[in-house]
Amino acid sequence: MNETVDFIDQKIKKNEFIQQVVVNVAKLVHMQKDQDLFNSVNESDLINIDGMGVIYGAKFANYEVTKKHKVSGVDLFFHLIKLSEQKNYKVFLLGGTENVINLTYNNLLSKYPNLDIVGHHHGYFWDQEEKIVKKIKTSGAQLLFVAITSPKKENFINKWKKELNVNFVMGVGGTFDIVSGHIKRAPTWMQERGMEWVFRIIQEPRRMWKRYAYTNGMYFIMLIKKKFSNNN
Repeated sequence: MNETVDFIDQKIKKNEFIQQVVVNVAKLVHMQKDQDLFNSVNESDLINIDGMGVIYGAKFANYEVTKKHKVSGVDLFFHLIKLSEQKNYKVFLLGGTENVINLTYNNLLSKYPNLDIVGHHHGYFWDQEEKIVKKIKTSGAQLLFVAITSPKKENFINKWKKELNVNFVMGVGGTFDIVSGHIKRAPTWMQERGMEWVFRIIQEPRRMWKRYAYTNGMYFIMLIKKKFSNNN
């Protein structure tokens, strides 16, 4: 985490652009068939592991990774928010419903009163994409956080990255739901054991159980195939 934050900080200081993305089990599964998503992830400048499922899977497939390699998107978001407040970096928040983005904006300013949020907008803007890109471009933002579901956020970032006029951009998924208080984050012991998905199902069973049943099942099959191919 510290290495990632320092790397991003140095890029911002040098006024250079960096596109960051985190990969979790679901994203790795969908990347197998979604070429646009694969390209959006693969063309990012910085790719981090988000979730113990990826750590466990990498170990199973004989890659040398440990828990230290995990850089949760939610945790990175808060590290960068703190960094932005300390160094007066300008921030733009994009995503969530109207209610969620407004609560996120207010809650962040309440906790980080010196944070310079130069703009925020909900995530339902697909009929005015160019207008939103222009809003971000003219805001003076240095860091852009995009809280939209995959693969929309990755593809939006990759499509418009040259037009955004920011130094750093990352997709933060459901982070605004957590910041706004709309949903709770899993306890630390569940995070450390790769069980955050269980906590999400408990909170939103109707919406989440099919999604995780499919992605976790497909991921298990992918790992078995990878292990088998490695042994031959």
